[in-house]
Amino acid sequence: MNRSHRTASVALDALDRAILNRLQDGFPLTPDPFADVAREFNCDADELVARLKRLHAENAITRFGPFIDTVAMGGAFCLCAMAVPVDRFERITEIVNGFHQVAHNYERDHKLNMWFVLGTATPGEIDTVADEIEQATCLRVHRFPKLEEYFVGFRVAA
Repeated sequence: MNRSHRTASVALDALDRAILNRLQDGFPLTPDPFADVAREFNCDADELVARLKRLHAENAITRFGPFIDTVAMGGAFCLCAMAVPVDRFERITEIVNGFHQVAHNYERDHKLNMWFVLGTATPGEIDTVADEIEQATCLRVHRFPKLEEYFVGFRVAA
């Protein structure tokens, strides 16, 4: 569960910033990609991996991994939201996050205070999984299906 990353700011050195900026442009598909990227910064793969692990542990980055185009592979995504009673929030979080189709689960300051994304292998599974979450939590899952896709090309300068 991502609680909006309410943490102190993280101190980044010049190499941390360079690595974060570089990795937003892609990761090589080679036999030893960490070593290939590390060479660009005159460090070794172990240091690169250690820095990424530290940046993740400090919440400077929330994830490091590929973005798979599930829709191009026949799957589907759906933004979902729930109104979760505050006294049940932690338990409901455990239940919802127990579904392997759930990603990007965030708490929000709103009547609909839990927002997450469902990613499924087929479009028909969205309703099946949302219905299963409703049964498991006894709460309604509001579904906000994508109507149109836009490529934003989002980047953050470190």
